[in-house]
Amino acid sequence: MDKVRRILVWVCKDGAAPQRAQFVQSLVSHLSDGGDDEVEVSCSLDKNQFLLCRGDRGRSVPLKRPAFCPIKHLSVTEEAAIPLEIQRRGVDVGVAVLLHTANQRVLLTRRAKELRIFPNVWVPPGGHVEPDETLLDAGLRELEEETGLRLGPEELSPVVLGLWESVFPPMLSRGLPHRHHVVVYMLLHSSLTHQQLQAALRPSPAEVSACVWADERLVRAIVSAVDGEDGEVWPEDLPSSVSVSQVSAEGALTEASLPLAVFVSRAPASGPDVERVSTGTKFTLEQWLSSLDDL
Repeated sequence: MDKVRRILVWVCKDGAAPQRAQFVQSLVSHLSDGGDDEVEVSCSLDKNQFLLCRGDRGRSVPLKRPAFCPIKHLSVTEEAAIPLEIQRRGVDVGVAVLLHTANQRVLLTRRAKELRIFPNVWVPPGGHVEPDETLLDAGLRELEEETGLRLGPEELSPVVLGLWESVFPPMLSRGLPHRHHVVVYMLLHSSLTHQQLQAALRPSPAEVSACVWADERLVRAIVSAVDGEDGEVWPEDLPSSVSVSQVSAEGALTEASLPLAVFVSRAPASGPDVERVSTGTKFTLEQWLSSLDDL
């Protein structure tokens, strides 16, 4: 048997045998039987296959896509124009860690501007799931690689907040899709405050250019700026700037301020992208806000 090189998504529907998801297949559409942008699913990672089923097996979680998802809006002509080597890729699996501190802050990182996918965009630490890893192991590995934070599984209470169908570029106006992922957003509760974790922060400058410990007020401002909708968002109860830690080329951290406008920016419908919080991150931050009611 060939060695598994990538963890891919498989889908199971109506009791049929699991099938490998196709690159040009919208998973939300497939599992929801309609035009909805969200569906409840169950998920499992077994034998290096990430299986998605309708939410009728155990605990279900939301699987969501943006209304402007490129795969959702692909025409027959556009689909045919996607090179075969990309169409044959399937749908990859990633994991992102939303680290929740003892004083109710969450860690967001700005992706380095040199990265090919979503450069200069704010996200939780995360990346691909490697063969033979669990989702938690993958999340902890990525957290350590990107931020230097080393947390043991015994310290945490992991919860899957939701799944995001992510496509890059994120809009057809920026080109045909060449990456298609399901991102598993995992909430990890730490017993440490953000000040204690900040002291251990050692971000990789190849991956991360800045970090912020976002509190509930900032998170509510971020999620109020809904991508794909019009209208200015400017929360009156927040200062006009946000304190962040900039990462130098050598990995050193320095305090800096960014305009609040960066965090309430929306994904532009056309033209070049801007520094902003990713649409998938806004989705999981909404889930996090809902989880606060259970604490």
